[in-house]
Amino acid sequence: MQVSPGWTVLLLLVCCGGGGVVVGSRRNVLLIIADDAGFETEVYNNTVVRTPHLAALAQRSVIFQNAFAAVSSCSPSRSTILTGLPQHQNGMYGLHQGVHHFNSFDGVRSLPLLLKQANIRTGIIGKKHVGPGPVYPFDFAYTEENSSVLQVGRNITRIKLLVRKFLDGQKEAERGGGEALPFFLYVAFHDPHRCGHSQPQYGAFCEKFGNGASGMGRIPDWNPQYYTPDQVKVPYFVPDTPTSRADIAAQYTTISRLDQGVGLVLQELRDAGFENETLVIYSSDNGVPFPNGRTNLYGSGVAEPMLVSSPEHRQRWGQSSRAYVSLLDITPTILDWLSVPYPSYSLSGRSPVQLTGRSLLPALSSEPSWNTAFSSQNLHEATMYYPMRSVHQGRYRLLHNLHYRMPFPIDQDLYVSPTFQDLLNRTQAQRPTGWFKTLREYYYRERWELFDTLSDPREEKNLALDPAYSAILEGLREQLLKWQWLTEDPWVCEPDAVLEAKLEPQCRPLYNEL
Repeated sequence: MQVSPGWTVLLLLVCCGGGGVVVGSRRNVLLIIADDAGFETEVYNNTVVRTPHLAALAQRSVIFQNAFAAVSSCSPSRSTILTGLPQHQNGMYGLHQGVHHFNSFDGVRSLPLLLKQANIRTGIIGKKHVGPGPVYPFDFAYTEENSSVLQVGRNITRIKLLVRKFLDGQKEAERGGGEALPFFLYVAFHDPHRCGHSQPQYGAFCEKFGNGASGMGRIPDWNPQYYTPDQVKVPYFVPDTPTSRADIAAQYTTISRLDQGVGLVLQELRDAGFENETLVIYSSDNGVPFPNGRTNLYGSGVAEPMLVSSPEHRQRWGQSSRAYVSLLDITPTILDWLSVPYPSYSLSGRSPVQLTGRSLLPALSSEPSWNTAFSSQNLHEATMYYPMRSVHQGRYRLLHNLHYRMPFPIDQDLYVSPTFQDLLNRTQAQRPTGWFKTLREYYYRERWELFDTLSDPREEKNLALDPAYSAILEGLREQLLKWQWLTEDPWVCEPDAVLEAKLEPQCRPLYNEL
């Protein structure tokens, strides 16, 4: 993703797919977002986890190998998906629910709001986790706001029936002679999020929920898949211990449930007759819930799976793309597909809002040269203030840890996880942790971290203080600062200065020896 003042709206075309199926002039969108999912699928070379439905979708998609979240936290990331604006610009600085209570600004023009105004029917099933309601309106909604998140986010039979209900409503309107409106359906699975902190009776990842065992209930459409600790593939950023392996095995079971749920949703789309006029996007909101994963802007915290399937762009089905893409690109892509323009408006009263993401539709026809992605994070839980900004261009990733003298915070569900508790206990007992860094190194970070992700994919060697990389460091700092100003980042002057928008220069020095 590169910074640009706008994006191009493509002409709505009627075309023929490569299989000889004539695609209708109406276009719909199905957006599927997993919760804390990573690359635990054969699509991304994990041969252990059985995900035949994601593999089938990949055969109809462009498979993006360099997709990144714009923030590594649930509500903030979902806000970027549904607005195209980074969290520091749309106002969703942290989690939405409970004591955290973060919301996007009232004036934000979100994707569902723009689609509703364009007379496009909208629906959401599963985890919403954003607010306020008037900013994120949906015509059809079954979420944690009116249902059990376990039922609408993990019970794949319930999800299937709700998708059917939404699509039946679409067909009924057509049969009744009414206007056949395009639709946008957002299915937000709660798998494979941890649940050991909230519903521990169902296991660390709710892997027991609905498995038919005593007290667990039964999800009729779910065929549970089980894995042993010795089978799993331990990511480089997760401690390789028996405890962590068992934790990952539980995660794999929920990944298999997610995959079966995706299969059910796609079958409903086919059965309803909408497959050949619907753009399907699959991704996740942030990194996996393990140390160095979610809540971090390292590659392990922001790298995401992304599959984009267009019935009008069959020439690249099953192919991989190395282009750098972002979850900030989802809103401009959907607006482009549906030919809905982005409005001119201002949140600050100073300059108009500009989408810094881009439509992904051109990448479905030919390989682009996009090589830059930005990320921004302030909080996860309300107590987890640790602002960070990052830019990843080509082989280099630069991170700016604004409050680097503070210890990096740990979220509640990670803290009680078997993996993190084992890491704590091993560290306290001075036993081998099986991890690629120490807890102290994890907690205390340098202000600037520069990594060559090609020669150092584990991001272990910080090059920021190496004089040989000073030109690269300065170039990336300039790009990051430019993006922050363009997106009206309130943290743009920190930690050295205070932002005073009515003065020149706007960053007023603090002389705080940083």
